[in-house]
Amino acid sequence: MVRAGLVAAVAYAGWLAIGVFGRPYNFFDMKIYHGAVVWWASGHELYEFVAPDTTLGFTYPPFAGLAMLPMAHLPVAAAGLVNAAVSIAALAVVLAALLRPIADRLGWPLWYPVAIATPLAVAIEPTRETLGYGQVNLLLFALVMADLVALRWRSRRGTHHCTEGDGPLLRFVYSGAWAGVGIGLATAVKLTPALFILYLMITRQWRVAMTAVATTIGVTLGSFGIVGAESRTYFGSVLWQTERVGAADMTPNQSLAGLLARLYDSIETPGLLWLAFSVLVLALGLSRAADAHSDGDELTAFTLVGLTANVVSPISWTHHLVWVIPAIIVLADHAVRRRDASRGPVPRTAPGLQGPPALSALRPPIWYPALTGLRHGVAAIGLYLLFLISPIWPYEHQLPEVSHYQDGLFGALMENSLALALIVLVAALPWRPGAEPAFHTDRMARAALLYARR
Repeated sequence: MVRAGLVAAVAYAGWLAIGVFGRPYNFFDMKIYHGAVVWWASGHELYEFVAPDTTLGFTYPPFAGLAMLPMAHLPVAAAGLVNAAVSIAALAVVLAALLRPIADRLGWPLWYPVAIATPLAVAIEPTRETLGYGQVNLLLFALVMADLVALRWRSRRGTHHCTEGDGPLLRFVYSGAWAGVGIGLATAVKLTPALFILYLMITRQWRVAMTAVATTIGVTLGSFGIVGAESRTYFGSVLWQTERVGAADMTPNQSLAGLLARLYDSIETPGLLWLAFSVLVLALGLSRAADAHSDGDELTAFTLVGLTANVVSPISWTHHLVWVIPAIIVLADHAVRRRDASRGPVPRTAPGLQGPPALSALRPPIWYPALTGLRHGVAAIGLYLLFLISPIWPYEHQLPEVSHYQDGLFGALMENSLALALIVLVAALPWRPGAEPAFHTDRMARAALLYARR
């Protein structure tokens, strides 16, 4: 009863927070997508559509248009509600996958942290904007994170799920052999997930990278075969028309490009400076992701890649920033792990194997053990509150009418606060050595085997 009451209280608090910090959305983007596919289904060219009273049209590849085509048979409000329901369900499934290792370690039933985390995640800026605008970011996020689950299963050879009653399809799913398909599909819809393919290559996960590349190419070529005219229009002209998505300095663009444009008080990003800083951020983010992967924390590695993509992309609207969700989870879990480590190393032995216990990967602190993990806990809470409150909107300015320095340096800091937080996360998000269950099991098995040979 206590847990159920806490879940209900958190859900109610999340609902109130959306009312306080959210803005009127009215499925604005969904109206554009819906209008475009209705226009297309009526026999017109997809990329000729312009939403009434705007200059905005369909900006996704033809594959996305094909995927959205069934909603042409629904009223726009119904399409928006269906998208919101599916997105929330996808978010809950992702949270279950991310929180399962943590819940198992702490001895919690999985439903409990998921039921608490879901309304908390829905309340923050990227999620509420995705749902309110009718965007697809949570669905793309779920596709990428599905590959994280597949990598977990693949590294454990799929044996922990398979039973004698499982058919070939279930065995294939649990084997994780399909890892890379989610990233490939996400890249076919939007280009930024392609950074995950580069990460897979850097970490020498060649088969997964090739699966992602093959999926992207296959889906794109399939789109050419089905809707060749739209595909030629998109890749020949629409893809390169950056003005279709808005000016770089617009406040909701919290990428590095948007940050620099606002600092220069210009509607355009200083190109060479942006390129130089983007290369630095890209190198830093991917190198830290590779280190996290090497230390057995694939979740943090994926999170760093997603955050890096948000920073270096020319346009990262606030509803694109869903990668702060796993970042908050990583920080909170790191705080708990450091707190547990302060109580001394915990001996662990691989199940079913005799040998010396393996010590926790986290060294117990020397100074003030009672405060261990506090800074990571404070960082997790601070990051959550920042994206819950989203202080950029009271200081939103638009050139040439109003300078981005209209409210002084504090106003400029608030207007760029989310972008600055992303950069700090890329540079400083900690990873948790041996956090992935598959990595931990493999290391314990190898350690026990070496001990047995002595």
